[in-house]
Amino acid sequence: MSEDQKQQILKQTLWNIANDLRGNMDADDFRDYILGFIFYKYLSRKMNLYANEILEGDKLSYQQIEGHKDEDLLMQAIKDEALDKLGYFLKPSELFSELARRGNAGGKNQFILGDLAKVLTNIEQSTMGSESEEDFGNLFEDLDLTSSKLGKNEEAKNELIIKVLTHLEGIDFDLENSDSDVLGDAYEYLIGQFASGAGKKAGEFYTPQQVSKILAKIVTVGKDKLKSVYDPTCGSGSLLLRVAKEVNEVGEFYGQESNPTTYNLCRMNMIMHDVHYKRFDIYNEDTLESPSPNHIDKRFEAIVANPPFSAKWSASPLFMSDDRFSSYGKLAPKSKADFAFVQHMVHQLDENGTMACVLPHGVLFRGAAEGHIRKFLIEDKNYLDAVIGLPANIFYGTSIPTCILVLKKERKSHAERSRSILFIDGSQHFEKVKTQNVLREEDIERIVNTYKNRETIDKYSYVASLDEIKENDYNLNIPRYVDTFEEEEPVDLTAVSQELKNLENSIQETDATIADFCKQLNIETPF
Repeated sequence: MSEDQKQQILKQTLWNIANDLRGNMDADDFRDYILGFIFYKYLSRKMNLYANEILEGDKLSYQQIEGHKDEDLLMQAIKDEALDKLGYFLKPSELFSELARRGNAGGKNQFILGDLAKVLTNIEQSTMGSESEEDFGNLFEDLDLTSSKLGKNEEAKNELIIKVLTHLEGIDFDLENSDSDVLGDAYEYLIGQFASGAGKKAGEFYTPQQVSKILAKIVTVGKDKLKSVYDPTCGSGSLLLRVAKEVNEVGEFYGQESNPTTYNLCRMNMIMHDVHYKRFDIYNEDTLESPSPNHIDKRFEAIVANPPFSAKWSASPLFMSDDRFSSYGKLAPKSKADFAFVQHMVHQLDENGTMACVLPHGVLFRGAAEGHIRKFLIEDKNYLDAVIGLPANIFYGTSIPTCILVLKKERKSHAERSRSILFIDGSQHFEKVKTQNVLREEDIERIVNTYKNRETIDKYSYVASLDEIKENDYNLNIPRYVDTFEEEEPVDLTAVSQELKNLENSIQETDATIADFCKQLNIETPF
């Protein structure tokens, strides 16, 4: 079976389990449970495989060391190595398979809620004092086993949890195959599926894959490896992981996310995609108000983002002395933080880096402080490289039209590029799927290829000189540069006149026929 087929089967199986088991629970709530348990099973399988690898020389399996005469010694040695290699530790009795077996022992449901809660706590506690403590801290806090959403009483809650564990235990995650990322992709598929059913909340944690792909392809143009990639509003981390698919190697992943639940989802997503805990640093705080102290002095080679559209922020005058905003002379308005995110990202961008972010269309033409910041980025900094218009209604929970801004700091070294900005109008090229508009593979390729070739294509793209931008008073509204107006066919007035004459003759003939009939019937004509 091909990797693709395996992935399709796994995705469908996981989604069917989620749908069958969630009952009346909101998709949003059940998401935290099903994704949390998949993650627990993943950690268990990894732990079991790694421990067996260590014990291979002793001709022992991990399950055999509990009760072994050297149990304490062996367990401590495995724990030390696991904490360094995997970042966490689980005893054989704490593995997912063991809990699932215990829950069904004797052919009927056994009470395991207490044991399960203890195991999840133990996973986090196993990392305390180690280098991975921060990456695993509070990872399972959204998996509330005491919540009434799971059932009216303890028995009902226990029954549902056992059902979930039993169904998941029946699935082969194929972790022995180190080249495979089937589970990680299936996990992300579930995140996307839950996002599509979560309405407005979805935008908080998920960027549709088609949009992620465009951003990732643009920031990796001409590169096969990246030193670092950063997303200041990283949600579930799908954008960061998508960038990694476009190159052979990404050194380090950095992200910040204000929502604690989504922050947990992001760290799980990183680990499920086999990103080692030493290679990612995700921070849980508001990026504009409290940027990560570990990130703020770093510069990143690739930056991708889908910040919340027109979010509110404090716009405190104190930010006028913040290095991220001070040189612009004005702050983004309190009611629309879009440009504040752009300024933050520009601050974090490396000299040879590229950033691509999704923003609402309004950033292209709104005036006042936003107009001032836009002009500063173009005229003083000359960082804006391209503006790409996307179709409306491609994001979950909002139908507003959006665009992608691409910024680079090293434009000055390319004479031609530094004197122009590329505009691409991709707004009319999509497929409608149910209630959403979706960019097809060919739509994505066309946008990326046009960006790479930096070419003017009739009714699709235009390379505008900086003088033209200035003439338009730094208004970047795409129709000012890309004319998509379709002229109507000219009207042939002679033909229309002849048609009217023929019509008139026809009416006269019909009237004459009617008059003749009326005469034969000896009645009055109706006209």
